[in-house]
Amino acid sequence: MSKSALDKDLLQVSGYESASNALGRSLAAPGIALVFLLLAGVWAAFAMGQGPGTYVVVIGALIAGYMALNVGANDVANNMGPAVGARAITMAGALVIAAIFEAAGALLAGGDVVNTVARDLLISPEMEARTFIMVMMAALLASALWVNLATYIGAPVSTTHAVVGGVVGSGVVSAGFAIVNWPMIGAIAASWVISPVMGGIIAALFLIIIRATITTRLDKITAARVWVPIFVAAMTGIFAMYLATKGLSRVWKPDLPTTLALGIAFGALGWLTAMPWVRRQSRHMENRKKHVASLFRLPLIVSAALLSFAHGANDVANAIGPFAAIVTTIQTGHGEVAGISLPFWVLAIGAIGISLGLALFGPRLIRTVGEQITKLNEIRAFCAALSAAVTVLVASAMGMPVSSTHIAVGAVFGVGFLREYISRRDMEGSAVPVNARMVDASQLNATPEEALAKARKVESRLLVRRHHVFSIAAAWVVTVPASAALAGVLYFVLSVVIPQ
Repeated sequence: MSKSALDKDLLQVSGYESASNALGRSLAAPGIALVFLLLAGVWAAFAMGQGPGTYVVVIGALIAGYMALNVGANDVANNMGPAVGARAITMAGALVIAAIFEAAGALLAGGDVVNTVARDLLISPEMEARTFIMVMMAALLASALWVNLATYIGAPVSTTHAVVGGVVGSGVVSAGFAIVNWPMIGAIAASWVISPVMGGIIAALFLIIIRATITTRLDKITAARVWVPIFVAAMTGIFAMYLATKGLSRVWKPDLPTTLALGIAFGALGWLTAMPWVRRQSRHMENRKKHVASLFRLPLIVSAALLSFAHGANDVANAIGPFAAIVTTIQTGHGEVAGISLPFWVLAIGAIGISLGLALFGPRLIRTVGEQITKLNEIRAFCAALSAAVTVLVASAMGMPVSSTHIAVGAVFGVGFLREYISRRDMEGSAVPVNARMVDASQLNATPEEALAKARKVESRLLVRRHHVFSIAAAWVVTVPASAALAGVLYFVLSVVIPQ
């Protein structure tokens, strides 16, 4: 009896320890995030120095850091989700690569789109400074709260949607509908529709090309030795041209012929590097699709890194665009929206916050994008990631704040629907002829239950989970009005809380 009582006591103590450890792990991420926010506020106070508006900038820095954490937690899942879903890289490896390239993209190429988010959405250059500050602060806080809620429930929403909706909502409440640059909103809304379609189409085209050149060939290994280096060359060439036009624009702005020459040169370098690597990896490899697909593992990781760089450049604006407008207004003393400056310390808060948010809160959404929409292997994930990278890079080069969520998820849907179409077509093409003399008796349905099972098997060829299509689309639709309404309410609250 005493031994039994002792065992029960030990089990109870062990249970307390497990619960304590679990609680500690659950509180670690919020604790680290809180420390980051406090450091961001201190950094802002030090950067601004003594002044009447320093406390406003500190509040803005806290909100901007909070938004950056949410951008990292929600949006970055779209970049690494396909690679993790295809088992090409571990979750830890994905977090490290994405954090490095997100920060690099934000710091090197994040300036142009900031102006679009913070400046071009509003058309009133005569807005009173305090009103303009309240508009931007309410927009930033509303979008951060909405994205935080979406991340908590596991919905990959668009942070660009949230920020644009917040700016529009607080702007309308402050000065009416005339303050909003509706043609710009229309152009952005059109890009939200076009970008996922483009992402899906480009991803499907990549998959069609790979099927035609490699996976449907009889000698797949020989075909892969020719074509995989070409895909690597395309990635390196695109990345080089993007760096030349955007990433290095602060120190060097080459003309179009020079940019194209750099793309060709780095593409050739990528091809020359990939050729021996592919030959070495393909030695003693079986001539099977699954084995050949493994050759796309490294290109997939490279494309995911490229996409992370593009996301950092494009979506850092969602975290710091309104905050940069607040800092500029405090420094100039008026609410003119035509001259937003971007201090390095402001950009750094966004870059660090995005990377930290990814590391602390990103794995859940990464699994959603990579595993719960459709089944991915290295080839399909490569097509999705490269398609998303190309689309995001083009949009960022145009200074258009498109939704990387729409593009990346659209690319995943694109490869999934193409695979579903091909699978169903192949199944229909291999149907047994309706001729009793040609039918193998073993293929007939012995019972109604067997017929139902076969019908369900045909239904299972729906390789894209339809409920995710509708739930993600619903989240996209709700984000803009929800963040706009929340921003309108917060504008009134902040106007009362923050003194004149």
